Amino acid sequence: MDRRSFLTKAALGSAAASTLAAPAIAQSNPQITWRLASSFPKSLDTMYGGAEVMSKMVEEASDGNFKIQVFAAGEIVPGLQVADAVMNGTVEACHTVGYYFWGKDPTWALGAAVPFSLNARGMNAWHYHGGGIELYNEFLGKQGLYGLPGGNTGAQMGGWFRKEISTVEDLKGLKMRVGGFAGKVMEKLGLVPQQIAGGDIYPALEKGTIDATEWVGPYDDEKLGFYKVAPYYYYPGWWEGGPTVHFMFSKEKMESLPKQYQQLLHTASQAADADMLQKYDMKNPKALKTLVANGTQLRAFSPEIMQACFKAANEVYSEMEANNAEFAKIWGSIKDFRKDWFTWEQLAEFNYDYFMMSEANKGEL
Repeated sequence: MDRRSFLTKAALGSAAASTLAAPAIAQSNPQITWRLASSFPKSLDTMYGGAEVMSKMVEEASDGNFKIQVFAAGEIVPGLQVADAVMNGTVEACHTVGYYFWGKDPTWALGAAVPFSLNARGMNAWHYHGGGIELYNEFLGKQGLYGLPGGNTGAQMGGWFRKEISTVEDLKGLKMRVGGFAGKVMEKLGLVPQQIAGGDIYPALEKGTIDATEWVGPYDDEKLGFYKVAPYYYYPGWWEGGPTVHFMFSKEKMESLPKQYQQLLHTASQAADADMLQKYDMKNPKALKTLVANGTQLRAFSPEIMQACFKAANEVYSEMEANNAEFAKIWGSIKDFRKDWFTWEQLAEFNYDYFMMSEANKGEL
């Protein structure tokens, strides 16, 4: 064959192959734009930013073909209505915390955080390798949703108090901004839970309308200035040992995506999940130092209070397990894992951390 003729035919063949391949690529990588409603304001940059991290990864990995537009709380719907917005088709996805919707059914809270459950590492282990994602989605699927972990704050603080709290008796009649499971548990001890939006907490504390509030941890709490009107900062937030933030997608929309886009959502969500916890672990130490420098008084909940709250929480769980089969199934899985998790956690991890903390307290680090 003539060399020039061969090259010409080869070039034509290559061009033809490219022409034929293009429609197939276009079909498998369609241009899709979704909207995501966040439960968080932009001022909570680490928590709100989790959705932006996921969205950016998805867009870049799909060469711009799959875009997820992120909207802060209130821009499309109020922050506590984002799951409903996905269920009714207003948006395709949301970024939220399941316990916000525990009033619909307490089972919602189990994928996020409930009192005296797991810490952040434990929750991730249970979700990704203990069947947690699958169990939670059995429940969410009935609501038309598909959920994936999308962030964690780590163990939260126990909140800001206008006066010191030393005994269970000190809790009686105390008006505290605290919701969900924690509020129900603390009601058993005489505390009066208050439901107050984030922007209204500071003036309520300042005026004495409430006596205490819980929020998140040092980095987010510092921004709200609670230390100026409630100097006692308690720990730990036993109701949120490792709260998982979730991406919740329309189950129908998720299943209609090309397989590679579905996998991309899984990968990007897990990356955002890890990224949020890493950021809080980086930012909280500095913020805590600033708070203490500004007069914050750190206090641990007494063993008496912790034991009383633990007992009250178990009473609440027993009531819910007896009346809610879906709750009992998921909580049973968490309890089974919880036993082994804390047995393991107390050995190498706890003892290493305890030694290093002791050295830090002595000024040796």
